[in-house]
Amino acid sequence: MGLSRRLAGAVGFVLSGVLAAALTLTSAEPARADQTGLRAADPSVIRVGGTYISVQSAGGGIAVRQAPSTDALDSAVPRQVWSDTRDRGEVWAPEIVRDGGRYYIYFSAGRGAAHRMYVISSASPDSGYSAETKLALPDEKWAIDGTLFTFGGQRWFVWSGWAGDTNVEQNLYIARMSDPTTPTGARHIISQPRESWERVVGNPFINEGPEPVRDPSGQLHIVYSANGSWSDQYCLADLRLRAGGDPTYVWDWYKSNGCLFGSHRATMMAGWDPTLYVNGPGHHSFVLLNGDIGTSPPAGPRFPLMFHAVPKGTPYAWENRYWYTGTFCWWGDTTYSRANVPGPNRDTGWSLKFFE
Repeated sequence: MGLSRRLAGAVGFVLSGVLAAALTLTSAEPARADQTGLRAADPSVIRVGGTYISVQSAGGGIAVRQAPSTDALDSAVPRQVWSDTRDRGEVWAPEIVRDGGRYYIYFSAGRGAAHRMYVISSASPDSGYSAETKLALPDEKWAIDGTLFTFGGQRWFVWSGWAGDTNVEQNLYIARMSDPTTPTGARHIISQPRESWERVVGNPFINEGPEPVRDPSGQLHIVYSANGSWSDQYCLADLRLRAGGDPTYVWDWYKSNGCLFGSHRATMMAGWDPTLYVNGPGHHSFVLLNGDIGTSPPAGPRFPLMFHAVPKGTPYAWENRYWYTGTFCWWGDTTYSRANVPGPNRDTGWSLKFFE
């Protein structure tokens, strides 16, 4: 399959004003990832108009930065928008989205098995946030890395959690939301770390950091991080919902046959190459307008991506992680296959390529 066919859709595609602005941004970006000055993990970045807004855990709470580009975020002054005045515990991986003109930041807080998802909201991105509210996620189990999105006219919440009350493995779950702060109905498992390439590092085995995006055919993807974040085996992989599939039905999801963005060739999906400049890329952010998957990019050009990683030549450790800017694009006619499971064992559609 030639490159021109795989990247079909760029020529003759009439870009909207939103997508044209994003394309203008990426045309000037370098071919390899840029290490920012932010020595941190778990980037969450959205674009609102011409402003890029990031959120991170910092100072025992949550801080927001605003800048005219992703490259300028590290020099932007952080504003603390929430502090842990109720002693909720460790604050992990805040995610910012915009829904109905209001900003929502979802984050996990707790100690050990007590980690649960919380949300704060404001009409302004960097001030005026409400007190935290715990999300009443179904089954009331350990939960981290949650985020909100809308697909098929329905709000959804996706997160990483435990099946029970012990730290055996982190699965990905999805639940409906009746509004940005109210889960409704059951939780549904959509991925478990059961493939050999996502079990290289365990105790526990990991599926986490789920990030939704919609491909040029309108199909839903959840790109997530696999293997332990304490290891340079950390990588990004993809779940693709089959055309017309039910997001709550696990067998309507097809998983990439290996990492799509990682630093070890042995765990990469065939046709995907390991990184050259960083180790353990993971817990990424698609830089979408308002954080809305309805603004996901078309086929063809590269679009902004942020992720955390450790520079090659540096000891791999949590304290050595930096935010990086990179790019991604859609990669067509890609088959994900599986064996010994219900339903069809192959699904062909769009996948993703990630670039440093």
